[in-house]
Amino acid sequence: MSKNFKAIIIDNQNEKFTREVKELNSDQLKDGNVLVKIEYSSLNFKDALILNNGGRIVKNYPFVPGIDFSGVVEESEDSRFKKNDKVVLTGFRVGEVFYGGFSQYAKVNSDFLVKIPNNLNTIKTMMMGTAGLTALLCAFAVKAREELLMGPKVNDVLVTGATGGVGSFAVMALSKMGYNVHAVTGKKEKHEYLKNLGAKNILERNQFLGESKLLEKGLWDCVVDTVGGEGLTKILAQTKPGGIVALPGNAGGNKILTNVMPFVVRGVKLWGIDSSGASTKRKDFVWNEASKLIDFSLIENSIKEVSLEELLLTFPKILKGELAGRILVNPNK
Repeated sequence: MSKNFKAIIIDNQNEKFTREVKELNSDQLKDGNVLVKIEYSSLNFKDALILNNGGRIVKNYPFVPGIDFSGVVEESEDSRFKKNDKVVLTGFRVGEVFYGGFSQYAKVNSDFLVKIPNNLNTIKTMMMGTAGLTALLCAFAVKAREELLMGPKVNDVLVTGATGGVGSFAVMALSKMGYNVHAVTGKKEKHEYLKNLGAKNILERNQFLGESKLLEKGLWDCVVDTVGGEGLTKILAQTKPGGIVALPGNAGGNKILTNVMPFVVRGVKLWGIDSSGASTKRKDFVWNEASKLIDFSLIENSIKEVSLEELLLTFPKILKGELAGRILVNPNK
């Protein structure tokens, strides 16, 4: 059945970029084999780049952005998904190549969808969103040192960019796993917030800038570095033998100046985390573990819910570093 609905449409005609809330018809949704009625999406840094000017990511216009969403199945051509099933989607180039989640409806490939476990719901999955999923992928990379690689017990874990979306969830999850979390931030007003999430120790980010020796004193069993860039040089030099450095982000820059010594002398492993392209099997596992590792009552106060119209006024703040907490997008608000 044909449905009218509203969505954010970005366009770029004659080098004039526009963004506005418009009405679409479900017949205009050509991708995929499952129609989902979206209940929530979230604002990520990549979303803000795309909303700003396409972020050199979107190639075909007009377009509906939004790289993640949760909702209920409305129509399905895949027997694995039935009407009213609760589902979550993150990544797979949705919101970049395929119409995304800043909309009341989306039609997507069923292979991109994960059924929401009974201990979660559509709002909790998007309270976490891509950021929370990425953080848990990092946490399980840390845990792999003990379980997959059969290395010594992990005790001290460093988390950089700890007040950001990925960093905050990583602090919480790693603490729940029983590790001593050392959170790095440049925001003194957020120290108490990080301790409430489970951080044992707070470090200033300036400690990781400047020149580094080939190897420094080993301080960290494992690291979740959400920042990348210059600080990663010293972090690698300070990681203990057999340590894993999970790297999901590059807010601090794309380039690092390092050497082979941490890798060949200490066996440090630099583990890139690509949550967008992670298999649905991995995503399904992580979503089923989420309720054990995330205390949603601790983050409720840092969540702000906005409509599609309000999102257009809010997204510039994340690009300026002025946004604290998570933005939950309710397209039906």
